[in-house]
Amino acid sequence: MKYEDVTFRDILFDSSYRGGGLFVVDSARIRITNCFFLHFTTEGLLVQGGHETFVSNCFLGQHSTVGGDKSERSFSGTAIDIASTDNAITDATIFSAATGIILRGRANIVTGVHCYNKATFFGGVGILVKSGQNRISSPYLDFNSIVIEDPDQVIVSNGFFLGDGNIVLKSVSGRVSGLEIVNNIFSGDPKNNLPIVKLNGSFTAVDQVVIDQNVVNGMSLKSTVGKLRVAGNGTKWVADFGPILLFPDKINHFQYSFYVKGGGGFPTHAVTNVSENAVVVESQQAVDAVVSVYVDQNI
Repeated sequence: MKYEDVTFRDILFDSSYRGGGLFVVDSARIRITNCFFLHFTTEGLLVQGGHETFVSNCFLGQHSTVGGDKSERSFSGTAIDIASTDNAITDATIFSAATGIILRGRANIVTGVHCYNKATFFGGVGILVKSGQNRISSPYLDFNSIVIEDPDQVIVSNGFFLGDGNIVLKSVSGRVSGLEIVNNIFSGDPKNNLPIVKLNGSFTAVDQVVIDQNVVNGMSLKSTVGKLRVAGNGTKWVADFGPILLFPDKINHFQYSFYVKGGGGFPTHAVTNVSENAVVVESQQAVDAVVSVYVDQNI
């Protein structure tokens, strides 16, 4: 390690559009608190190597703005770039940059960060996760998104996503293993009806993925679990989970219940097909029934 036990407090890092603000290299136990990063063109803060750099209560922006800037389309640079392990970013606000935070190392945690750096509509990214074993807790994505490449033991929880902000799972090698997206709030424009979680590319290997218990308004709910109730008088009931389930043609577990209305006896019934994210239940005789189906894409 080149440096250890250094504190940067109450400092304005003004790069005057000539590069970056602060470069922490091969260091341990570095604290950056109550600092302001402004006018960077590369990175406001770059952490490379080492571990245990703690960033807290900082404000970062390429341009001085409070949102809705006329030049937002041209915002560039990255506010915080973490190419290291065991770091923490807490209670930071990123108000202008092409990318808010990049996580290139493992075992990092991001808590209480507000990103309104550049709207996704203009090509901006709030948080870009390029490595596994990272945790994002209570973020506020304000008109931009979290992008996770090949998710590997990543958690996103208790966040607020405003203005069609969502989570994008980007396929690089086509594998996702160990991902939790739970207990988040999503709010968007119903005219757009964007999905809260979106796939960018195809994933051929999927295991241990839980996307559940999210609250949605004006956006399309996506999940790895689903419950549907299908009623009708006949011999066939189809529960189509296509609009709900995230991964195509993937149902690993299912359960169903068969309620016969009006005392229609005890008809023989069974699941006859599970494909293309739909479950088909059929009976040997026509009955007035309600079929409730639960499915799960997790292993």
